[in-house]
Amino acid sequence: MATELTIPSDLGEARRVQELIEVALQASSYTEHDIFSIKLALEEALVNAIKHGNQMDPDKRVLVVFHVTRERFDIRITDEGVGFNPEDVPDPTAIENLERPCGRGLLLMRGFMTEVEYHGRGNVVSMAKVRETSA
Repeated sequence: MATELTIPSDLGEARRVQELIEVALQASSYTEHDIFSIKLALEEALVNAIKHGNQMDPDKRVLVVFHVTRERFDIRITDEGVGFNPEDVPDPTAIENLERPCGRGLLLMRGFMTEVEYHGRGNVVSMAKVRETSA
């Protein structure tokens, strides 16, 4: 069963969501490495939604829907912003962008999660972490 939360555009509330998700991951026996990866990607996605999507507007909300099973963690984050095209974000690993801060969060999210996908006008991101199975 999925958990659904609506939070104001407040970084303190984002931290509360991260703590709640960490507890759920621990309860499903996720490794510290997986929890670290998920928390880092989650922080980037929430900060992007609050700062870039909702422009820190306290009247705008962020919808968070997540589901944890022993096999995978799924989350969908929706902000009330105008959205963006992730393809338009400069590659932070390109020589000309190494000193620029933009794009690093998206790179981290893609690196730490198994799946990252943007929907609609770009104000919705879904991410998943599929647990590695030991053969």
